[in-house]
Amino acid sequence: MSAAQAIFHEEQRFAFLRLRVMLALPPAALSVLLVWQVVLGHPWGMHPMSNGGLIALTVFLWLIYVQMVTVRLVTDVASRELSVGLRWVWRARRIALSDIRAAKVVSFQPIRDFGGYGIRWTRKGKAYIAAGTRGVRLELNDSRVVIIGSAHPEELLQALGRF
Repeated sequence: MSAAQAIFHEEQRFAFLRLRVMLALPPAALSVLLVWQVVLGHPWGMHPMSNGGLIALTVFLWLIYVQMVTVRLVTDVASRELSVGLRWVWRARRIALSDIRAAKVVSFQPIRDFGGYGIRWTRKGKAYIAAGTRGVRLELNDSRVVIIGSAHPEELLQALGRF
């Protein structure tokens, strides 16, 4: 579903500087090693990795880093379905609006209630959380519960329609 077709569209990023720094440590360390070995010509260790292998691994880790820091929680509501997923990591889950029995705005503590951020499965249901402490709780016709974190939960609830 494209943003142009959506009644409601929201993209949330995971805005944790500490996490970004921690994720950058392995590729940054390999970049230092790359300069030490390839540029300065000092092999590192008793059995150094080949220059080509070191370059390839460093580039690969930087690409993974860039992908991880550009992950977004994308929520779209169209005329007949809700779509929510982590772009670049997990494909979107689609829920037909006719499958939603009830919906309401809720507050939660992501770490205490769900063990953190991202896509979480708990006995409370499945949660999609990128940031913040508010969202919409959906009760589906098959009794499953889905919680979608949102910076604009009232607008999301309104877009869902009849609730």
